[in-house]
Amino acid sequence: MKQLDGSDILQLDKRQRAQLINSCSGIRSANLIGSIDDKEVKNLTIFNSVMHLGSHPPMLCFMLRPTTVTRNTYDNIKRTGDFTINHIHTGMLQQAHQTSAKYPADISEFDEVGLRSYFTDRIKSPYVEAAPVKIGCSFKNEYLIEENGCRLIIGEIEELMFDEDHQFDDGALDLVSTESVGAIGLDTYVSASLIDRFNYARPEKNKC
Repeated sequence: MKQLDGSDILQLDKRQRAQLINSCSGIRSANLIGSIDDKEVKNLTIFNSVMHLGSHPPMLCFMLRPTTVTRNTYDNIKRTGDFTINHIHTGMLQQAHQTSAKYPADISEFDEVGLRSYFTDRIKSPYVEAAPVKIGCSFKNEYLIEENGCRLIIGEIEELMFDEDHQFDDGALDLVSTESVGAIGLDTYVSASLIDRFNYARPEKNKC
């Protein structure tokens, strides 16, 4: 087994280091975050850092890279106070990945990659019409990570849309049947397959 210490990692080629460290944490979610600016230009960017934060109140979070350069998503969220999180399914994967390109602020990624937007009355930001799971969030807070300048963005779920056929009886979403895509690192995507489902773990109760 290959073994690297901290100094070995820092001496790697920049791109190799980025690929290695971005992938070593494992499979992550892949989502498109939608926002809109004051000129009604619709912004859409792929993120692999969306995480569950709590269910009461229902909150999600994601990590935003340092704002030492222009971050349209961040600027838009701060202006409107909301954003959307859209699952990526296999049929829109290439278009979703293309949103990682650095488009000018006055160019809509929706238009550039050919994804249709969808709006509701509750959330100002656009959803991806084709997304199998759509989540509308209000901006609640942000935390600057002093060690590297990233920001943890906290959102509270204001609305959630999905097909009821993709929900288990206990309430959990069946993200295998939605064909929601996961991400490894910066440019690799995977589909999910169900291995097993377990009961809520308690000390006195093993899996049935």
